[in-house]
Amino acid sequence: MLKLIKNDPWLEPYKAAIEGRYNYVLQKEANLTNNKKVSLSDFSSGYLYFGLHKTGSSWVFREWAPNATDIYMVGDFNGWQKKEEFRLQSKDNGVWEMELPLDKIRHGDLFKLMVCWDGGEDERIPAWATRVVQDGNTKIFSAQVWHPENPYQFKKKNFIPKADPLLIYECHIGMATEAERVGTYEEFRLNILPRIKEDGYNAVQIMAIQEHPYYGSFGYHVSSFFAASSRFGTPDELKHLIDDAHSLGLAVIMDIVHSHAVKNEAEGLGRFDGSYNQYFHSGSRREHPAWDSLVFDYGKNEVMHFLLSNCKFWLEEYQFDGFRFDGVTSMLYYSHGLGDNFTGYQDYYNGNEDEDAICYLTLANKLIHEIKPNAITIAEEVSGMPGLAASIEDGGYGFDYRMAMNVPDYWIKIIKEKQDEDWHPTGIFWELTNRRTDEKTISYAESHDQALVGDKTIIFRLIDSDMYWYMSKHYGSSYATDRGIALHKMIRLVTASTINGGYLNFMGNEFGHPEWIDFPREGNGWSHKYARRQWWLADNKDLRYHYLGDFDKAMLSLISSVKHFEKTPVVKLWDKNEDQVLAYQREDLIFVFNFNPGKSFSDYGFLAPEGKYKVVLDTDSTDFGGNGLTDDSIEHFTMPDKLYKKDGKGWLKLYIPARTAFVLKKID
Repeated sequence: MLKLIKNDPWLEPYKAAIEGRYNYVLQKEANLTNNKKVSLSDFSSGYLYFGLHKTGSSWVFREWAPNATDIYMVGDFNGWQKKEEFRLQSKDNGVWEMELPLDKIRHGDLFKLMVCWDGGEDERIPAWATRVVQDGNTKIFSAQVWHPENPYQFKKKNFIPKADPLLIYECHIGMATEAERVGTYEEFRLNILPRIKEDGYNAVQIMAIQEHPYYGSFGYHVSSFFAASSRFGTPDELKHLIDDAHSLGLAVIMDIVHSHAVKNEAEGLGRFDGSYNQYFHSGSRREHPAWDSLVFDYGKNEVMHFLLSNCKFWLEEYQFDGFRFDGVTSMLYYSHGLGDNFTGYQDYYNGNEDEDAICYLTLANKLIHEIKPNAITIAEEVSGMPGLAASIEDGGYGFDYRMAMNVPDYWIKIIKEKQDEDWHPTGIFWELTNRRTDEKTISYAESHDQALVGDKTIIFRLIDSDMYWYMSKHYGSSYATDRGIALHKMIRLVTASTINGGYLNFMGNEFGHPEWIDFPREGNGWSHKYARRQWWLADNKDLRYHYLGDFDKAMLSLISSVKHFEKTPVVKLWDKNEDQVLAYQREDLIFVFNFNPGKSFSDYGFLAPEGKYKVVLDTDSTDFGGNGLTDDSIEHFTMPDKLYKKDGKGWLKLYIPARTAFVLKKID
């Protein structure tokens, strides 16, 4: 019996389905690797064969287009005309090939394919293109020959990510600048990487790397899967960024989109060889009903080859340390999870599951860890599918982590819908720790999605318009500002300190970046005003933003000081909804929260391991914009109790101000 089922007896009724999926993966892998005569990594090397390559004596170009009747390379070098010397030859299995003398094309040339099929022809960007650029005037995208004379050479070899725990800084290169324009790889490398390191994060998760025609899609409507977005700079500049991140000890995780593709035909794979189902499903399954995009047919070996090769390409060519797979819920179910209520295990084994997509995700995880054993894979998945972050050998899908997507949803819901007096610590603790014990999660207080058009960041939801007037230290404060700053710290502390895998923050949110995210679009006059980060807010000591950033740094430093903090048990010591007080322990640390908006408690007692304690972090410290109502230099001793002596416990009696939290460390 698979360990996944052994570990969870409630899965026993679905043993046949779980084992069926497991065996299907084994069969598919055998099919792809010719019964393991080659490795999965060898199979996934399509980018070394397809696309444009420079050999010692010629250029070689290959493309897969089974429905094509003719293909020509057109570009700067031939006046964008179909010419015989640039005509590809048809090979076996829908493969087309051309060899050119070295002097026919050169680095920097723009080109496309003119693909012909029965009944039509059109220009296409090669599916395996590794460099795609947009004309600033015409806005037309083209592939570009990219073979610089002195390509970037990585200096840092064999980087191993630190993940004990994994502390992720999620970011978007384009909006990481203060200027009202698109930021660059170089600016990020020079200006933002040092910030991330200084703040205490050990991983950078980068969005929108794969080329996408529409900037406002946030990178989620991909057109060229092997091309790093040229709007941020060159491939070599991205490599330099990753190399420098490694030198700083930062892992670099790529937000990879294999859940769907842009519908565009001129820029993407929409109708690459004239057919509608080369890469995608035919019929009603072709289009994603909610995303206005196309759905890959994961059952096709050629599609499997394309996507697995894509994973390997980014790992090897750019030295990424892993991937956050976007839209996994959409992949797992024929319904894409739309309108489904996942209320019990029966909802994961009712025939709505796409076994081909599940197989692809499982083999992708196997491949990634075959190439890089220390690679990091994270699933963005909301349905709670069992086994997603369990090992493949145990019957799982092989992800290292799954996103705890319930957590940011929970926080924004109670902020919007509940009065402070109704914030119950029992519910908060349950929501943050309700997870499968055999699967690691990435916890986060707020999602970048929450700040997109139509909603706000947590801090702006809490303080709203008062942020425009009362974040200066010189103009007094307001109730909303004080409340927002206090809760922002408490929400982050309780979220980060209950992790069982890792913690994630979207850039700028650590210091309470105001307002919302709104990418340039027709509706806002193509403005970049809300698609940037105002770092000066955090750097200006006359403003209160730095308090939040300073607290975030101190919080991460504390968590990082405990080796494998994420593996230590989270032991609840006390919770009382009437008081709104919560206390729990991890190793020698005790976390104490008073969510009560108006009531402070003197000599508030709960049982804890006997000993001496000192405060090592306090949300109410004046260093973090608090009121400094407690003397954190005081040492706290447990008071003995005969009833609990045998358990090694005594009573901690504490002063806990309203709407504050602090961390005690056992020091004897």
